[in-house]
Amino acid sequence: MVKILHLSDVHLGSGFSHGRFNPVTGLNTRFEDFVRTLSHCIDRALAEPVDLVLFGGDAFPDATPAPLIQDAFAAQFRRLVDAGIPVVLLVGNHDQHAQGQGGASLCIYRALGVPGVVVGDRLETHLIHTQNGSVQVITLPWLTRSTLLTRPETEGLSLAAVNDLLIDRLRVALEGEIRRLDPDLPTVLLAHLMTDTARFGAERFLAVGKGFTVPMALLTRPCFDYVALGHVHRHQVLCEQPWIVYPGSIERVDFSEEGEDKGFVLVDLELGKTTIEFCPLPVRRFQTIRADVSGAEDPEAMLLQAIATHPIEDAVVRLVYQLRSDQIDQIDSNRLHRALSAAHTYTIQPKLVSQLARPRLPELATTGTIAPLEALRTYLSHQTHLQDLAADMLEVAQRLLANDLESSHLMPWLHATPRSETATESTDRDGDISQLRLL
Repeated sequence: MVKILHLSDVHLGSGFSHGRFNPVTGLNTRFEDFVRTLSHCIDRALAEPVDLVLFGGDAFPDATPAPLIQDAFAAQFRRLVDAGIPVVLLVGNHDQHAQGQGGASLCIYRALGVPGVVVGDRLETHLIHTQNGSVQVITLPWLTRSTLLTRPETEGLSLAAVNDLLIDRLRVALEGEIRRLDPDLPTVLLAHLMTDTARFGAERFLAVGKGFTVPMALLTRPCFDYVALGHVHRHQVLCEQPWIVYPGSIERVDFSEEGEDKGFVLVDLELGKTTIEFCPLPVRRFQTIRADVSGAEDPEAMLLQAIATHPIEDAVVRLVYQLRSDQIDQIDSNRLHRALSAAHTYTIQPKLVSQLARPRLPELATTGTIAPLEALRTYLSHQTHLQDLAADMLEVAQRLLANDLESSHLMPWLHATPRSETATESTDRDGDISQLRLL
């Protein structure tokens, strides 16, 4: 039996906007979080100890990480090298230069000849010798349509047809690797991809238009004893025969991952009887507090109560609340800041009700059959906070319309077809509109 630690999507260097400056180290605290979490993974690999570590891709947010970030990643994996534990580093979409053009950030480990480290930047089978036996690992890095789209045979083809062509070529190439496998050795497919049955998160949009979806039928092969996947940040088991697993990312990148558990997978690999265990990691919490105070008599008290009922200590917090414009002066922002001070970092996001989507007034549903002045009068009748200004606003509107009639044409902002205007007309209209703004 070969024991494997499978982790993926480290994204070291992400999430700086959710951290703060650490005056002791001079580093962003979220960067320190990511390094600490990666260190937990390596600690577990050494403590077991495991025989092999499989990394499923996306080491960094992009292919050109800062030297400090590269050093932090290398320092952790160097611990495995020093312990004699072999490592396979797969290239993900974020690790590639220009989506596959010109190499990848992880290829430096191969160029330096780091002992025990294999870089998977192409579809290839690697024979890995461990302390408890040999393992065959087929690496399948992130693939894109770009190379096919520039070839003559794809000219005029739809995107769906190009995808089908890619899948056909991948099936043939993968079959070639499978036919060369030793049936007496356990086999792992290590791939960075999107499957057609996975529950996706933000990564679907990060790679939109650049990758393609791989059908599960291509992965559920009896020759695979374990399929180790990367790219999707949500941990999930897609199949048990064979095990097809996304370990998920090791840290929360943003609030879209607020409710997701983060961790890695321990695998006991054996021909015909592989078992797995998901191991959660102690990562920093993300906490969203939502409140609608637009109908409250005391909006500040309602907000403070909402904050008090949520666990915010040492968490990354965002307070999102809705209010009316006339309630702004009823809320003391200093009190909100004090109430949120226990959080690691926080943001306050007020949203005016007037900025939110609202159903149209039934009386205004047929705008083509109601005069502009009547439409304004109907609108103002439903705005209680504008009652003191309604008469003045209607008077200005009447004056604007009267000017339009005298010039024998409608104003551009009341008409569907734009027209040119003279400098004089523009100046006059700006004067009238300024009166509306002052009101």
